[in-house]
Amino acid sequence: MQAPLVDGFGRVHTDLRLSLTDRCNLRCTYCMPAEGLDWLPKPELLTDDEMVRLVGILAAMGVRTVRLTGGEPLLRPGLPGLVERLAALDVALSLTTNGLGLARQAQALRDAGLRRVNVSLDSLMPERFTALTRRDRLHDVLAGLAAAKAAGLEPVKVNAVLMRGVNDDEASDLLQWALDEGYALRFIEQMPLDPQHGWNRDTMLDADEILARLGERWTLTPVPSRGSAPAEEFYVDGGPATVGVVGSVSRPFCSACDRLRLTADGQVRNCLFAREESDLRAPLRAGACDEELADRLRVAVAGKKKGHGIGEPGFVQPDRPMSAIGG
Repeated sequence: MQAPLVDGFGRVHTDLRLSLTDRCNLRCTYCMPAEGLDWLPKPELLTDDEMVRLVGILAAMGVRTVRLTGGEPLLRPGLPGLVERLAALDVALSLTTNGLGLARQAQALRDAGLRRVNVSLDSLMPERFTALTRRDRLHDVLAGLAAAKAAGLEPVKVNAVLMRGVNDDEASDLLQWALDEGYALRFIEQMPLDPQHGWNRDTMLDADEILARLGERWTLTPVPSRGSAPAEEFYVDGGPATVGVVGSVSRPFCSACDRLRLTADGQVRNCLFAREESDLRAPLRAGACDEELADRLRVAVAGKKKGHGIGEPGFVQPDRPMSAIGG
């Protein structure tokens, strides 16, 4: 076991968000333009062997949980095989997906060692879903959720972003549906990570407003012992069911953050909103040994800032959009 990944504020990093691709088969209005983006050329993407090696180094430095992200990670060719290799590194694997291809892959991924999924879903109304994502695929997402539950990828979590005047009227309907289906719902504040740089805080429903709306219908009681989890969890009418709120903007949890990110092209980001990256792909392909790569990781984590700085003077949105960073 190597020395753990500790930043200048004493935060120990044990959680990795690993982006498998920047490509996506939806075009959500708050994430990318209708025509899509310029995808990373295939030679720039890390291979399966490179990803497994880097995750192995990170596991030796104390990383215990790995969330596979994108873009849309289900678009990665041969994903079950990669999951099986990563699971052999003794890390707990989860995956964040839009759910379109989940019905086809859920059981194979579970058999390969995946343990949990988070599925993004912002509306239960077919026409509204189509308007938000520019794709008529709600039925596929719902089928994917059911398949994940049947495969034992539980608790199946659903992530929803509420936007004022767009889908904010569905807050209670989404929670009631999740309670009925046995899914764990989490509302996520809209964050400034769109490629158009058109994010406006005024259109974002913050955590207080989300909780107030839900509180009109249910009694919400805070779940103790949040730890480093990004979501504040609340028992619904005494539990056991819960609902979560990720208040990245209005209730930042930076002081307990234990996450770092590795992009699909091998760049380490010590914060979702970082404007600097540390390149691992170039030294890896140039023949660097594991210790040299571990040193680069230590330096990257050591330079992590105290917080993301949203709302502070001088805050500048990252150049990379969310689809290229990986959630």
